[in-house]
Parts: sequence; structure tokens; C-alpha cells
Amino acid sequence: MIRALIATVALLLVLLLVAIAAALLYRGNALDAQARDATAQQRVTTLESQLEDERSARGIEHTQAKAMAQIGDEHENDREASASVPAAVVADVRTGDLKLRNDLATCHTARLSQAVSGAVERDASAQLRAEVAGDLVRIGRDADNHVRACQRAIGVLTGQQPSVEANP
Repeated sequence: MIRALIATVALLLVLLLVAIAAALLYRGNALDAQARDATAQQRVTTLESQLEDERSARGIEHTQAKAMAQIGDEHENDREASASVPAAVVADVRTGDLKLRNDLATCHTARLSQAVSGAVERDASAQLRAEVAGDLVRIGRDADNHVRACQRAIGVLTGQQPSVEANP
């Protein structure tokens, strides 16, 4: 009977040791699961932050793209409108509504002296001066429009507004 009692106590001790080992193993697995859960939650937070940053960057890109498209459209409209400028300047010079500066009005070429040229050549020279004036005005206006478009594009890309002087 003592042997049976010793065997029963030994069996109970072994079962107790197995239960303790199982409890420790379960507790270790639970701690590992909590650590994995914390790591996963940290990853989710990081990914959500990255996603929000990317959405914000895309929103800025879309806003900039719309502003750049508007600048491009305005520049093209200015270019189309400037095509009529030389003809208007030539017409104004011919009617006398617009006067040329003396250095442009009296320009001479080495090959053609007005003292020797005939009436047809003098008329051609006057017409050439008016056309040159129209072309000069067009070139100046195109350059101004191009510079303004570039300034607006740089302002959109850098987030700065052009100064009042640069945008009359």
C-alpha cells in the first residue's frame, strides 16, 4: 500500500510538473502573441502615416498640375492674342495713331540710300519700318508673356506668390 501511495504521490507530482510546464508554455506563447500584436499595431500605424503622407503629396501634385495647366492655357491664349498685335501696330503707324521713335523712324540701310531711291522704294522703306515696329512689339509682348508664365510656374512649384512688380 505504501508503494501505491508513493506511486500516486509521484504521479501527482509529475502531473503537477506537467501542468506547471504547460502553464509556463502557454504564458510564453501569450507574451509572444502580445509582442507580435504590438509589432503589428506599430506597423499598421506606420503604414497609415505613410499612406496619409502619400495622399497629401498626391493632393499637392494634383493642385500643382491644375495650376500648371491653367498657366499653360493662359500662356497659349496670350500667344494667340499676340498674333494680331503686329498688324494692329502697323495699322496704327500708318494712320499716325502710333509714332515711332526717331532712331527707328530714321533707320537707313547701307545698300539703300533714301536720297537715291525712288518713290516706290521710299514707300517700301516706310512699310518695312512699320512692319519692323509691329514685329518688335510682338516679340516684346511674347517675351513678357513667357516670363510671366515662367514666374507663375515657379511660384506654383515653390509655393510662393510672385511679387506685385512681376505681375502687372
